[in-house]
Amino acid sequence: MNNIFRLLILLPVFVLGCSPNIVKENKVTQQIDSLDMNIFSKRGDKIYSITSSSSTYDNNELKFGFKKPTINIFNGEVTKYIITSDESTLSENNKLLKLKGNVKLKTLTEDEDYLYADNFIWNIEENKYHLEGNIKFKNKNIILNSGKAKLGENNIIEFFNPVKYIIKDDNNENKFEIKSENAYYNLETESISFKGNDKRVRSIIYF
Repeated sequence: MNNIFRLLILLPVFVLGCSPNIVKENKVTQQIDSLDMNIFSKRGDKIYSITSSSSTYDNNELKFGFKKPTINIFNGEVTKYIITSDESTLSENNKLLKLKGNVKLKTLTEDEDYLYADNFIWNIEENKYHLEGNIKFKNKNIILNSGKAKLGENNIIEFFNPVKYIIKDDNNENKFEIKSENAYYNLETESISFKGNDKRVRSIIYF
């Protein structure tokens, strides 16, 4: 099954030659069940994988649609992030991934960080993740909320103004709550920094 979907990626003509299950408004859409897709770089490195129990492929727009997908993003042979959502699309020759509804990104660090959002956009060539709507970052030390965030390959999450953050105590209870402008959380060092329009407003907290 996995080999078939590799062919779907590498040979679009093969997809176009298949008999469609659904024809609507001059668009040809094929229904796909139990999809398990792996996307590789030109060098043969696995970039990410997608599994979904219910999927579609639009032959005209060359776009996949997934219901309740699970996406694994790799760093070499190791899974870096696991992302789930209500639905997602894959387009632009497998270079643009969009997720919508109850998006949850989980890191596989020892402490397990969680990042929630309404929408998630990944332009693979830029190697940046853009999140919008009801952003919430949570781990054992802190909770951050904002309306927009960006995660880059430097493992730093940038939260855009306004940002509200809560520091937890040793009993995992809320210790204090503060509002600020832009905040930056470093997943590697487990530190958070704050910056405002006033250049004097700069602080770093380590956990």
